[in-house]
Amino acid sequence: MGSTNDNVRRDSARQGEEFIALVREKMSRLVQEFANGEINRTQFHRLYDRYQRQIAAVTQLLAESDPALWRAAVNDGEDTQHLKKRLSARPIGMAVYLAGADQPVQTFGVFDIAPSRIQPMLESYGRAVGDVFRAGMRRTELDDGRWLCFVPGARTTLVALFSLEPTDSQLATLERLHHDFEQANRYALEQSAPDPQALAYPYYTFVQRRGEALDQG
Repeated sequence: MGSTNDNVRRDSARQGEEFIALVREKMSRLVQEFANGEINRTQFHRLYDRYQRQIAAVTQLLAESDPALWRAAVNDGEDTQHLKKRLSARPIGMAVYLAGADQPVQTFGVFDIAPSRIQPMLESYGRAVGDVFRAGMRRTELDDGRWLCFVPGARTTLVALFSLEPTDSQLATLERLHHDFEQANRYALEQSAPDPQALAYPYYTFVQRRGEALDQG
């Protein structure tokens, strides 16, 4: 009987060590995902902390207690994919501003940031980048935890509202969409007052709810 219990303990301890090795591999992949811009900082911090706590708990139980208890120590009721999805940045809404305009040409989704708040940010951004208006994107966190992202173009600026900090991959997609917007509408945007209803908007594919684009413009 004693020998059987010893074997169970050894098997459990071995499986615990294998679990730790597996979690360390997950941590390495997580580091690479963040480096590649595939996840945001919130996802990285929460998942990395989760993995660290799992390793610490299993290591302690293997060293000080019954090795068979390590499985219960890492069962927190939420799997990694669900946690990652819950912490993913969701595009909430967007607005397109002509250079120097105080009102958006068009808005998409649920963009509830008043133009009076956006305009000082656009002016500050314009001063920061000077004549090189395509110097790069800017993102800022709002008081309520949401994020605003400014994507500059030659004649317009896209302002995107996210539920959380967007990933570099999401920002790259925004930059591509805004570039396509300006290319598709380059002749219309040369006019002093382009007709919003005559413009093509690639953003419909990015801001969606239940598969259908939301348009508040």
